[in-house]
Amino acid sequence: MTAPVVHSLREQIREHILEGIISGRWQPGERIVERRIATELEVSQTPVREALRELESLRLIESAPNKGVRVRNLTAADLEESYPVRAGLEAIAAELAAERLAQDCSALEPHVSALYEADRNADGTAQVRHTVGFHREMVRAAGNSVLLHTWEGLGIEVFTALSIRWLGTVQQSYAEEHEELVQAFRRRDPRIADLVKAHVLGCAPRHEP
Repeated sequence: MTAPVVHSLREQIREHILEGIISGRWQPGERIVERRIATELEVSQTPVREALRELESLRLIESAPNKGVRVRNLTAADLEESYPVRAGLEAIAAELAAERLAQDCSALEPHVSALYEADRNADGTAQVRHTVGFHREMVRAAGNSVLLHTWEGLGIEVFTALSIRWLGTVQQSYAEEHEELVQAFRRRDPRIADLVKAHVLGCAPRHEP
């Protein structure tokens, strides 16, 4: 039996703020008041400050002297920047995980099944959750903790959600695209790294230069 994941207070606060940004509770350019969040969540300001610092490192918010913390005015170009880095990391992960996933894709399959249902229902939230879940399991299968830590540090779920919700980025079929990757792993396709890289780059938001 898998033990439940216990999130720290700081992580819970960060997720609360993230959801507020993604859902539009805090609009781009709007100030996020540390004290108000602490009061709302009935916590001290210290973990709120720590959570905001993490979000600033992800470039989702920005702070300035005497102006406080505000949601960044992210553009398609800003969101797109992380995708080539992510594509490179996932191409490496695919190569490292290839043999393991050729033998057992059971960690990926539930996400593909869930994506078929999400596609049918046009459920954007589920599409984000299971798309990211699929890629996280693929990176985990590489068995490289440095790679996983670096990948996690890109804020994949956040930028995937923002790309879809803010910019309307839509793939042809989330389920079918990921099913194709599963089949490539199963048949030991020697191009697996290139296939994964192309898939990730194809998810990036587009912008006019």
